[in-house]
Amino acid sequence: MTHSSAPDTPGGYAPAHRVLDAVTRWARRAPAATAVRAPDGEFGFAELARHVDALAAALVDAGAGPQTPVGLCTGRSRWLVAGLLAVWRAGATAVPVDDGHPADRINFALRDAGVKILLGDRLPPGAAPPKTRTLLPEEAAGRRVSAWAALPDPDDCAYVIYTSGTTGWPKGVEVTYRGLDTLLDALACLGLPAGGLGVNAVSPAFDGWLWCTLLYLCHGQGVALVDLEEGLDAALEAVRPRTVCLTPSLLASCAGDIPSARVLVVAGEPCPPELVRRFGDGRRILNVYGPTETTIAATWADSHRGDDVRTIGRPLPGYRAHVLDDRRRPVPPGVPGELYLAGAAVARGYRNRPGLTASRFVPDPFGGAGDRMYRTGDVVVERPDGQLEYHGRLDDQVKVRGLRVELGEIERVALRAPGVRAAAAFVTETGDAVGLAVVPSVAPGTPEDSPAGAPDSPAALDATPAPDPRSVPAPALALDATPAPAPAPAPRSAPASPPEPDGEARLAAEVRARCAAGLPEAMVPAAVAVVAALPTLPTGKVDRTALARLSPRGPVAGRPPEGERELLVCEVLGELLARPVEDAGADFFELGGHSLLAARAVSALRRRTGLRLTMAHLLAAPTAEGLAAALDRLAEDSLVGTL
Repeated sequence: MTHSSAPDTPGGYAPAHRVLDAVTRWARRAPAATAVRAPDGEFGFAELARHVDALAAALVDAGAGPQTPVGLCTGRSRWLVAGLLAVWRAGATAVPVDDGHPADRINFALRDAGVKILLGDRLPPGAAPPKTRTLLPEEAAGRRVSAWAALPDPDDCAYVIYTSGTTGWPKGVEVTYRGLDTLLDALACLGLPAGGLGVNAVSPAFDGWLWCTLLYLCHGQGVALVDLEEGLDAALEAVRPRTVCLTPSLLASCAGDIPSARVLVVAGEPCPPELVRRFGDGRRILNVYGPTETTIAATWADSHRGDDVRTIGRPLPGYRAHVLDDRRRPVPPGVPGELYLAGAAVARGYRNRPGLTASRFVPDPFGGAGDRMYRTGDVVVERPDGQLEYHGRLDDQVKVRGLRVELGEIERVALRAPGVRAAAAFVTETGDAVGLAVVPSVAPGTPEDSPAGAPDSPAALDATPAPDPRSVPAPALALDATPAPAPAPAPRSAPASPPEPDGEARLAAEVRARCAAGLPEAMVPAAVAVVAALPTLPTGKVDRTALARLSPRGPVAGRPPEGERELLVCEVLGELLARPVEDAGADFFELGGHSLLAARAVSALRRRTGLRLTMAHLLAAPTAEGLAAALDRLAEDSLVGTL
């Protein structure tokens, strides 16, 4: 099956692309209306337009222009949006950075992208590559351009987003200005209401942040960059957004409704039917699907009923979808096949990874000369009405809280830890976190593993072949599901056996610390299990389903909770972690907690106590004892305020 929403528009490229035009247009219509709201303040549309021009002028004077990568290092501030638009105004290439990511990972991305200019200085120590020039956005205010750089070619790179990779280091997806303009044209078909604010709670290092920002600005809505320090419910209450774009996992953490929202956009992972039934009354719910490699989005559907969320809809304008078998032949409706995406929005490829690019971006036999299509690795079925249904993956790539995760990247980071002989990552049964099982090395004199630092040459990673996405069989597919050869067995002379309990706990802690130092938070294992051997399927492949059923450790011995508030906190944390919490001093994150569960814990405790607990309280003291003490202080402050 091949499907196209509309033929591609030949030509049609405008260097001053739609998002800049939209900001300028709204600056004339409603100059004082909020264009960006962030923890550090806000910009109106007219003010944003002025700052974009001033920042672009400073970038051009610093040598930025077409094909010049610029690191966006402003943190989640109002300058982040202004900086992004300024990079595009200068015709350069944006490389967004999340200053909360590990320094090694940021350093790798900036070096791999070839960044020499940094806009902003919000970086952890050691993250900035040598010989980079830093421009502070506040110092560019009032600048005027002296001479604009040449306008970019449609096929020049507009931005680079780094996604999880199987080598143990992320891979950079290069999106072109042609692809960006194709997406912006497609956004018009979504028909969002104009005015008001839209919520953006996504990390700027992920393309979901770009999606939210572009979606709102192109419809004349302001972008509200929120942090979840006081929980999602508090952030939504403060913003009162007209449009909310969230992953289903984050949307599910809302304790109440979102009465101000007229449109909910869910993206990044399959949406459970109960969410549509819970939030669908009186508003539109748009289900959007698309990988980074096709400029963020590709298909969309209006979800009106809770039983219809499996569909990812039809292609957006300018996109084409092909459902093909293992020989890249169309399959008939009703037959599962791999989804290939084509059109002007297909990315240029992976930066410095020609081998991987060639394996994933392949010629499009259904398009014109030179057209390419992207192999998504997703299994879909075309319904009789022409819509596409999502049926899972062909490989080990997973989604965790809406973020794309290659389990192999986690495993390779774990294997760098001394004392680890084998590792297998898996998605926990709750689906909102990853776990990790490791086999210790026991033979004396085992060679040291590779160092944790970034490789000297990012391009050298291309020597690692990408795994065949057909190596993991899926049931009832019209695809080649021949299993890959089993991994080579360990030498018989050194059978693995777990260390003593203390050593086991120490190894698990060391591996988790290694992962926390090198991976984004969503990819850090919630728990690490030390096992004698990894369970395998009859094919010899790791049985990740069996790993996901590993029972969590029993209650940790320690001081039992005392007093009403400690008991309440233990109860709430236990419900979220799906395990008893009987030690008032146990660390929430060491018990398997993560940022999404932390936000839910804060919201639940605020709701149960009526006190303004924040994420900062939990991060400062992530134990029942610490949280109860924080609640005690908040209660005392509240009492004093009423006297």
